[in-house]
Parts: sequence; C-alpha cells; structure tokens
Amino acid sequence: MTLTQLITYILIGIGLSFDSFAVSVSCGLMKREIKFSQAAVVAGSLAFFQALFPVLGWFIGEAVKDLISSLDHWIALGLLSFIGIKMIVEGTKENGSLTNFNPFKLSMLIGLSIATSIDALVVGLSFGFLDMPILFPVLVIGFVTFVASMLGMLFGKNISAKRSHQSLILGGIILISIGLKILVEHLWF
Repeated sequence: MTLTQLITYILIGIGLSFDSFAVSVSCGLMKREIKFSQAAVVAGSLAFFQALFPVLGWFIGEAVKDLISSLDHWIALGLLSFIGIKMIVEGTKENGSLTNFNPFKLSMLIGLSIATSIDALVVGLSFGFLDMPILFPVLVIGFVTFVASMLGMLFGKNISAKRSHQSLILGGIILISIGLKILVEHLWF
C-alpha cells in the first residue's frame, strides 16, 4: 500500500464519519450526562455499521464490475458526489431531524447506525467497481468513525449544534474531492 492510498482511506473514513459525528454531537447535546461506557456503546455501534456497510457494497460491486468496467470511475464520481451533495445540503439546513431522541434505546441506536452508514455502502460499492481492496479501508473507516463519534459526544456537551452542521458540509466536500481524484486518476494517469 502506498502513502497516497493510506491518505485516501483516511480521508474517506473522515468523510464518512461526519454523519456519525453529527449524530454523536446531537447525543452529547441531548444527553449531557452521558457516561464514557454509554458513549463507547453508541460510538461502537456507529463504527460497526460504518465498517460493515462498505463490505456489503464491495461484494455487490465485485459482482457487477465486469458489466460496467469502462464506466466505473464515472460511477464512483457520481455516487461520491451524490453523497457529498446530500451531506452539504443537510449541513446547510437550520434544524436537524435529531432534536429529541434517546440514543440508548436499542432500536434507535441501530436505526441511527444504519442511517449514517448508507453512504458507506455506496463507497464500498465504488471500491468493488474499482477492484480496490476492502479490509484495510474498512478498518480505517471503523476506527475513524469510532474516534469521531466519541469526540462528537464530548463536543456535543460543549459546542453549539451549528458546528455539527459545518462538519457535514466539510465531509461532503471531502467525498466529492475523492470522487474527482478517482476520475482524474482513471482518465489521465
């Protein structure tokens, strides 16, 4: 693995973790008395699903890559840009949908974990199309998401909700940039 690949995986992990970070900030805002063990359970769930979904997407991408190998870089750009634009739009909204919830309820925790991981499924799909390895990126994505989620809950106790919206915008920009990088690499290098 090259340094460029490592940096790309870390940036993908950071980009994907912004949804989980925003949810975690909301957890911190709503449950200011959150204990470390409770925060670790929430962060662990978010990280587990964030790492699982790229694997599922990768298997799907691997299965259909031969059908679309001449377009894979355009599909990766389209998927990552779609996710990035979605995140930017969510980040510009004044009121989030997570204003009153109990993240410790199992059904809520799993629902939040799945909802924040859909983007990771699409990234895994892109990895499968591009015949990229999956194990190391998944470990990076899971680790980055866990750390971002723990920090999000800590920050949620101390910062305004506006900052969580800004993190979504930044995450969207990162994902679009990675899509553009993939396109440039496949067209000119």
